[in-house]
Amino acid sequence: MGTQITIIVTVFLFGVSVIHSVTDPNDLAILNQFKKGLHNAELLSWPANGGDACGPPSWPHVFCSGNRVSQIQVKGMGLKGSLPQNFNQLSMLQNLGLQHNEFSGKLPSFSGMRELRYAYLDHNSFDIIPTDFFRGLANLEVLALDYNPLNATTGWLLPSDLQGSAQLRNLTLMSCNLGGSLPEFLGNMSSLEVLKLSFNRLTGGIPESFRSSLLKILWLNGQSDGMTGPIDIVSSMESLTGLWLHGNRFSGRIPDSIGDLVSLHDLNLNGNDLVGLIPASLPNMALGHLDLNNNHFMGPIPKFRAANVSYDSNPFCLPTPGALCASDVMSLLGFLDGVNYPARLVGSWSGNDPCQRKWLGVGCDPSGKVITLNLPKSNLSGTLSPLIADIDSLAHIFLEFNNLSGPIPPEWTHLKSLALLNLSQNNISLPVPRFSSSVELILYGNSLVDLTPGNSTSSDGSSLSPVPSSPTIGSSPDSVEPAYQSIRGKRSTSSKLLAVVAPVGSFAVLVCLIMPISIYVCKKKRERLRAPSLVVHPRDASDSNDTIKVVVADNANRSASSLTNNGSGSLNSSRSHVIEAGNMVIAVQVLRNVTNNFSAESEVGRGGFGVVYKGELDDGTEIAVKRMEAGVTSSKALDEFQSEIDILSKVRHRHLVSLLGYSVEGNERILVYEYMPQGPLSKHLFHWKKLQLEPLSWKRRLNIALDVARGMEYLHTLAHRSFIHRDLKSSNILLGDDFRAKVSDFGLIKLAPDGEKSVMTQLAGTFGYLAPEYAETGKITTKADVFSFGVVLMELLTGLMTLDEERPNESQYLVAWFWSIKANKEKLMAAIDSSLDTKEETFNSISIISDLAGHCTARDPGQRPDMSHAVNVLASLVEKWKPLDDDTEEYCGIDYSLPLNQMVKDWQESEGKEVSRNLEDSKGSLPARPAGFAESFHSADGR
Repeated sequence: MGTQITIIVTVFLFGVSVIHSVTDPNDLAILNQFKKGLHNAELLSWPANGGDACGPPSWPHVFCSGNRVSQIQVKGMGLKGSLPQNFNQLSMLQNLGLQHNEFSGKLPSFSGMRELRYAYLDHNSFDIIPTDFFRGLANLEVLALDYNPLNATTGWLLPSDLQGSAQLRNLTLMSCNLGGSLPEFLGNMSSLEVLKLSFNRLTGGIPESFRSSLLKILWLNGQSDGMTGPIDIVSSMESLTGLWLHGNRFSGRIPDSIGDLVSLHDLNLNGNDLVGLIPASLPNMALGHLDLNNNHFMGPIPKFRAANVSYDSNPFCLPTPGALCASDVMSLLGFLDGVNYPARLVGSWSGNDPCQRKWLGVGCDPSGKVITLNLPKSNLSGTLSPLIADIDSLAHIFLEFNNLSGPIPPEWTHLKSLALLNLSQNNISLPVPRFSSSVELILYGNSLVDLTPGNSTSSDGSSLSPVPSSPTIGSSPDSVEPAYQSIRGKRSTSSKLLAVVAPVGSFAVLVCLIMPISIYVCKKKRERLRAPSLVVHPRDASDSNDTIKVVVADNANRSASSLTNNGSGSLNSSRSHVIEAGNMVIAVQVLRNVTNNFSAESEVGRGGFGVVYKGELDDGTEIAVKRMEAGVTSSKALDEFQSEIDILSKVRHRHLVSLLGYSVEGNERILVYEYMPQGPLSKHLFHWKKLQLEPLSWKRRLNIALDVARGMEYLHTLAHRSFIHRDLKSSNILLGDDFRAKVSDFGLIKLAPDGEKSVMTQLAGTFGYLAPEYAETGKITTKADVFSFGVVLMELLTGLMTLDEERPNESQYLVAWFWSIKANKEKLMAAIDSSLDTKEETFNSISIISDLAGHCTARDPGQRPDMSHAVNVLASLVEKWKPLDDDTEEYCGIDYSLPLNQMVKDWQESEGKEVSRNLEDSKGSLPARPAGFAESFHSADGR
């Protein structure tokens, strides 16, 4: 009997198990649609004939709760295809892991999936997200949509539906084209601990709702247009352990209360517009990583407790941590703090000596003491700092016509040398402190300082009456009343004396202003009369207007005077006014002769500053003659002309175009280069069909890339000094008859600072090739050239120009589009230049170059390789020379023990009469060079 009961129970339990193992028909149908939408469904190992997904046995990667599907886990399986649009009917799904695959197409809506807790959809190629995707996800705890090109053209906004997910802890939406401002509701989600929104299109500032948020990790770095505004709110987020704000345009100061973040371990503020002194609390924080690079932090560098800290490319007063700034510097920075750090002053006020560095608006006497603060009409707002009182030598303060508010600090009355303080036309308020009778205080136009007769009060309560006077600097020409009201600490001086002193003072001030202006005007006039212009290399018409040419400063051993002291001789003068500088000076007449008097037939190119001619010397040497156009003169042209001579007379390398000489006669400014017969690379990449040229083979493109990399490596690290080219692009890469490449156009070259430090300079170069940190901040390192080189690699791969408004919106800017497709083999192959024979065996090297281009164009310059790395990568791909089959025969049957003349005779006999004729033809001396041409060159690096 007992045995029978056991059998019955077993059968019953088995039946129950069978009944409960039958997968819900709706869930099974969706799984089959999921499988059907894949291009490589065989990777799932699901039964071909269907069956029961929940088992037993259950399908691989599918997990059930009863007869309902509760999990799908296919992480990193390389699956390709799309998801069924009714995927949200898996209503009991709790955990979905689709990350690191190649799913594409439109994401299905997840609306109504109330049981879903974990959704990992990151690192795929989903390109559309429905507007109701987040609706009704009541139990969602983790959502990852990182690295999906969602709505790539227009971007998308995070909908308010998400705030219904009250349990959400982790939200990561990096690099998925999320746009708009940071949603307010995210700051109110009390369960949210991790928020990673890096590399998107977010704009605006950090919302007020984030104040006192319980977030532990907040990543907002790398927004394409940059988030803006202050970062004060983050100092109230006391749970933060990691805060990444780098690569944006956040501004203002680091809040003093940053030290309240006692759990913070990782803080990255690199590449923003943050200003001011480092708050005292920050150096004392025991951070693991602190990055303050590429901002506008000023004053002293404190000693940090952080284990790993960097603060390069900031205008600190001194480079040594713990070193104190000069007293006047700290006082002026206190003033700057009070007026909220206007960008014009921040860009000028750097270093530890305002007089030596010539700070904007700061005047000094011959002994180097600050005597004037001259910032009228400078759009200053804020309050006046009492620290100015510490500058004992300060005599004149001109701050009229600004938006300054608040009272005058009483400490300013202690300025021993102060003679004039002009605060007219501001919003200064009472009380007005009592100044010495020797101080002229100008306060008209401040509505809160009521100086109407009978209603004026000084800081000590004594009555002040308006004092009429003659107009002075800053007076209002339309005023019917006296031009200003002069307030003095003591009113014993008569109005008659004031009437005499004021005009005299005004005249003195006018003289001080007019004399420097007159000198400046005369100087600029002389520069216009004497400054030459520069002829640029041959380049395509398509990029003739895309370069911003600016003054090149700080060139090593610069001697512009040597180019301008030759007088203004006539162009037709029979006498040549050449400047002897080494062996590189060439008489203009020589160049006239070899270019047929600069005839139109000799013209081979035309650029922004002039014309390029081809010439041929008597010995058959072909040269490129770059000549300024008559009437095109500017100081920047002189700088570029001088820069080319300075640099190319000192550096020589087989992959840099050689300067053979120059000419400075009268108004002529001419540079002479070796001639590159095949012209610029851009011609062969973008216009070969129009010009009926042969397209460049993949082998030639690899060689060109390697040549350029070697030339740039030399400039960056192998020359006697380190240089930044600043304008590397395909039209500045010239090709010889053998299609070997040389880098040209060194008019914008910049001397690189030592180490990894950046140098601040005016923006120069070509849009499309500019590194983002350079375009945004004006700060540059050699990594800016690496970015440009990466763009050139992309052009070599695709045959597309870096900027082309005629292409579809998503591909108009080559770098952004290339980044979006480079990880997908099919898309990458489709993007490769159609003129290339992209066989499967070629794809390996194409993939390597694609990766290198990506690394070179990384947004963070610290993530880009050096040019030496690029050389190593390319050198391994370029075809190496290999010997043919071993020649075991005796070499020409020559006995090498014979005397040299006998060996030559035997060689001639073995090779026949042809060798003899060739030897005869080569006898004799070389043809003489034309008069005035350099007869010898010093040996130099890299030749």
